Amino acid sequence: MKKILLPILCLLWFPLAFALQESRQGIYINEGTMNNADYLQSLITRGKAVGINTFIIDYQYGGQRYQQNIKLVLQNGIKYVARIVVFPNGGTDAQVLSHAYWEKKYRLVQRAIALGASEIQLDYIRYDTTQRPSPRNAQNIYNVIKWFKNKLKPQGIPLEIDVFGVSSFGDSIYIGQSLTLFADSVDAVCPMVYPSHYEPYLKYAKEPYEAVFSSLTALRHQFLGNIPFNVYPFIETYNYRYPLSNPARVEYILRQLQAVDDSRVEGYYVWNPSNNYNNLFIALKNRSHSS
Repeated sequence: MKKILLPILCLLWFPLAFALQESRQGIYINEGTMNNADYLQSLITRGKAVGINTFIIDYQYGGQRYQQNIKLVLQNGIKYVARIVVFPNGGTDAQVLSHAYWEKKYRLVQRAIALGASEIQLDYIRYDTTQRPSPRNAQNIYNVIKWFKNKLKPQGIPLEIDVFGVSSFGDSIYIGQSLTLFADSVDAVCPMVYPSHYEPYLKYAKEPYEAVFSSLTALRHQFLGNIPFNVYPFIETYNYRYPLSNPARVEYILRQLQAVDDSRVEGYYVWNPSNNYNNLFIALKNRSHSS
């Protein structure tokens, strides 16, 4: 009897454990918004009402007003993840191989942590798309990630990296992103699974669920079902290549959110460069009413 019960209990425990772990639900915040206390407060209020618990906030300049508004975010119980752009528009060998360049970016990391960042997210942690393809590219990017991880680990600060959605399907020898190579040096991976970035775009503009779900399923297959880091995919609030009405944008968001849920990852982040999340908040409110 005990031999029969044990597998059953394990099966029951898995969904329970997943449910007990707080799902990460975050939105991207630029520095312009961080300098606008009224709009920031609006995002905090509306976001918390629909379950948003994390802000991924740009850190580059971080003036006095920015610092004051970080306190507003933290006082409202929202997790502050600092987004650091490492190689704007992608790196060259001169940048990727430069320890002095890494140190310059790490100084931004230190300042963000001092302000209260509980996690660091590295974006544009890749080569420029025009660089010559080579397996060496991923190794060089890995060395940068590993260096940052070694700096952060003693401080107990988790490290996230943003990667192209295509990296979910396998290594890219152009931009130098390999999730299987990076796995031992990251705590979370944030694949940018925007349907607008997939070809043929006319197909995926109308199939946002399929774009997101197939990407996250492929990522899991790379690790034979056992991903060794958290996954917080970035989804988008609109498709810049395919015009949608506001009601259609709400449905577009809902389909992506459903794909994230069905993929059984640890949460999601939402990207809107201008920080207009009205349709997202409507979508999340609709989801809460329908559940």
